[in-house]
Amino acid sequence: MNQPDSTASLLERARAGDQEAGDALFARYLVPLRRWASGRLPGWARDLTDTQDLVQDVLLQVFKKIGGFEHRGEGAFQAYLRQALRNRLLNELRRVQRRPSHAPLDSQEEDQALSPLEQAVGREGLERYEYALAALRAEDREAVVARIELGYSYPEIAQMLEKPSPDAARMAVERALVRLAQEMSRGT
Repeated sequence: MNQPDSTASLLERARAGDQEAGDALFARYLVPLRRWASGRLPGWARDLTDTQDLVQDVLLQVFKKIGGFEHRGEGAFQAYLRQALRNRLLNELRRVQRRPSHAPLDSQEEDQALSPLEQAVGREGLERYEYALAALRAEDREAVVARIELGYSYPEIAQMLEKPSPDAARMAVERALVRLAQEMSRGT
């Protein structure tokens, strides 16, 4: 069985101008990034641009500047892409919030927006998650992100983390989630 190229080797080749390596990286990260981004752009913020378009645009922008990316270990490129996508989503939200609303006001319509308290709890929960995730060991962080945020299967995680079996990957993910929960509870 032919082993797929590592992200590091594909990055090195892509930085050297190898279009096939760039295409392979694009294909490798397109679906997981779409999965991660799914639902992160609220319906009210979508116009002609949908989340899938943003993911593709972010990937294209990153690959235009691939020569400047420094690979600093397993998961670094994935984290870089997620951060680039997170920044783009935030920019899209800001852009939409700046434009005036064209919908007529209906005094009978109930406000569906989250209250300031609901927004704060959600934001604080996300911040606790991000801080707890950052406090984990790199392998635990990769296991959590791969399973929870990107939805990878245990066989995929086993290959990514070089585990001997999907069951070993499942156990690694479960242990990482326990550590994540412990870290999150320290932040409260």
